[in-house]
Amino acid sequence: MNTIEPREVFDLFAQINQIPRPSKHEEKISRWLQNFAAAHNIECVTDNAMNVVMRVPATPGYEDHPGVILQAHQDMVCEKDAGCTIDFMNDPIRTAVDGDWMHAMGTTLGADDGIGISMALAALTSPDVKHPRLEALFTVDEETGLTGADRLQEGILQGRRLINLDNEDDGHICIGCAGGIDSLGRMHYTPQALPEGKWLALTLRVDGLPGGHSGEDINKGRANANKVLTYFLTEIFDSTDMYLATIHGGNLRNAIAREAEAVVCVPFEEREQLRILFNERAAQVEAVYQASNPDIHCQMQTTALPDEVMSLKDTSRLLAALTVCPHGMIRMSQDIPDLVETSTNLASVHSKVEPDGRPYIEINTSQRSSIEAQKHRIKNHVEYALSLACDQVTHGEGYPGWAPNVNSPLLDTMVAQYKALFKSEPKVLAIHAGLECGLFLTKYPDMDMISVGPQMYDVHSPKERLSISSTAKTWQWLKATLAAL
Repeated sequence: MNTIEPREVFDLFAQINQIPRPSKHEEKISRWLQNFAAAHNIECVTDNAMNVVMRVPATPGYEDHPGVILQAHQDMVCEKDAGCTIDFMNDPIRTAVDGDWMHAMGTTLGADDGIGISMALAALTSPDVKHPRLEALFTVDEETGLTGADRLQEGILQGRRLINLDNEDDGHICIGCAGGIDSLGRMHYTPQALPEGKWLALTLRVDGLPGGHSGEDINKGRANANKVLTYFLTEIFDSTDMYLATIHGGNLRNAIAREAEAVVCVPFEEREQLRILFNERAAQVEAVYQASNPDIHCQMQTTALPDEVMSLKDTSRLLAALTVCPHGMIRMSQDIPDLVETSTNLASVHSKVEPDGRPYIEINTSQRSSIEAQKHRIKNHVEYALSLACDQVTHGEGYPGWAPNVNSPLLDTMVAQYKALFKSEPKVLAIHAGLECGLFLTKYPDMDMISVGPQMYDVHSPKERLSISSTAKTWQWLKATLAAL
């Protein structure tokens, strides 16, 4: 890290990646930020949600200019490859560099949004950065519900111009985003012993998928491991008596499921026919996803017989719900070219046990749309699908979208600085991912906001990588913008 430019940014990123910061567990990073402020004699306040706000005065000559807020989120998505032993609650992120790309070893990198934090802190502390009165807002729990932004203390921000540093595309200025809402289904069932007879237990597994961000990558044709596994299960269920024992797939609500597996029991005498069936279907699946998911791997192997299984009736209900539950892009925007308007992500399916010992299946989904009515329409669609199996279907509070403001003075300044620096036009657009800006608008309706950031790929997956040269470019752009403001 000591040799990578800009040093003032990457040195801070290296420090931040030593600090565990899973969503909903930001205690360590919040404390580190407060200690950082104290060490640099920076004014610092926190609210009851653990959001951190730092403030520095304007550099000489900028005292009469309106202040600017730099904003990033403290938490990171914690995804890892199978076999990776990192403990996200205690271990640092192990980074590596390959040419222009920085990545992590077997895990997400945390550049989303650790690099945003690093740029904001560098702007607060670097002596060569000219700026008006500057605030830095570091929110918690952005990745699993934007709850830090939602619970931000009223009146804690002084400025009315905000640069969000949570974008992932070089040379892009985001001026709008989708709103979202999560749905959770629970299917309780009564387990039973296997009927009399000779049974074979099988583990069906799907892995090797790229996964990715459920907003940014939802229209790229990437397979969802939960959906692929469901396809195999229904094919076997339709051909024989198949009893489901356990199912586990996916992880976070805003990540496309990369891996899934299930343990099932089938008649022993049908093992050869089922092996042939599975191999045929696996070959078909791999052919379908050859372009978008070239490393997909589908396997079936024997395992130990479980003590209990789900009944055939309950298995049928669950498979019906998972088959009907939508996943992927639902509708493209009719107003903005190439923008996904509405989508849904079948994020995770897990066998679990209540404290009283009752088993259940938990199904998590997340819905997004830039149109509020469409967001609730797809939410209802998901609820009806899950209700085929689930005795409980609940929804989160959701979060609003961010309506674009094409007449933003802050946007005009950033466009002008980009053109002056790089002799080209930045791309101004709205995105399908969720950003905290919509929630800031509910508390500060007069806030002028844009979102920028360096080039990243495959965020929310262990393939996440950050462009070093794009980070340097974005840092130069941010410094020039602050000076112009």
